Amino acid sequence: MTEADGDAGEVLIVTGMSGAGRSTVANALEDLDWYVVDNLPPQMLRPLLDLSGMVGGALPRVAAVVDVRGRELFERLPEVMERLREGRRVRVVFLDAAHDVLVRRFEAVRRPHPLQGEGTILDGIAVERRRMAPMRESADLIVDTSTFNIHQLATTVGELFSEAGSAKHTLTIQSFGFKYGLPPDADLVADMRFLPNPFWNSDLRALTGQDESVRDFVLAQEGAAQFLDSYADALAPVIAGYQRENKRHSTVAVGCTGGKHRSVAMAIELAQRLRSLPGVAVRVKHRDLGRE
Repeated sequence: MTEADGDAGEVLIVTGMSGAGRSTVANALEDLDWYVVDNLPPQMLRPLLDLSGMVGGALPRVAAVVDVRGRELFERLPEVMERLREGRRVRVVFLDAAHDVLVRRFEAVRRPHPLQGEGTILDGIAVERRRMAPMRESADLIVDTSTFNIHQLATTVGELFSEAGSAKHTLTIQSFGFKYGLPPDADLVADMRFLPNPFWNSDLRALTGQDESVRDFVLAQEGAAQFLDSYADALAPVIAGYQRENKRHSTVAVGCTGGKHRSVAMAIELAQRLRSLPGVAVRVKHRDLGRE
């Protein structure tokens, strides 16, 4: 690492699936005073980072949007990223979304997928997923935008990449329902279906885990408090290790059948126990709350 590299600010590479929200993320980062370069060929990353190092504090935070619009140039991205990470603190955020969501988004704007050629939008998505697999595998943060509108995605970017706070690690505790599928961006998954389901209590069925009566019911069950204490203790060294490895974001998914009662209550309680971890900002999200 050169002296310039050591003094340079943050570097973020934004990549991912076409239609997953790269333009929205780029705009949101600019609003947060990041210097953003869109559709940058991978081979230009090194000159960009050299420039950001030479100008000192003038470009404290640089973000580059890199994707398959670069066609053949994109094939070099994993190789280029490997070399960059040898000399700079570089983070990669990968934007993803479900197949059907991507199709709807392309159909809504009446534009073809950049890789579909003479085929369909789904053909283009399949090709892109294969090409993107190495970058997704090596990403520091995967953001699934399937359920986001542009305003929700911009808000998420603000939560993740603003300068507010001094936390070295952002931990998201996300409740979800197994019947709607596992969260694709989860680093760790906990299953709350070992607890009795408040759904079968007529007084609690219409309520959620955010309501005090449901939380009291869930926490009173055998094993609930023991799980929370033990799991929080088990997560502490994991989060500390993430910090040592410069992993800035992680997601712990807490699931139950529908994502309405047990997972919501336990996610809230788990977050309370983890907020005492040094250098960690904890936020809670409920993916499936409100779904039937």
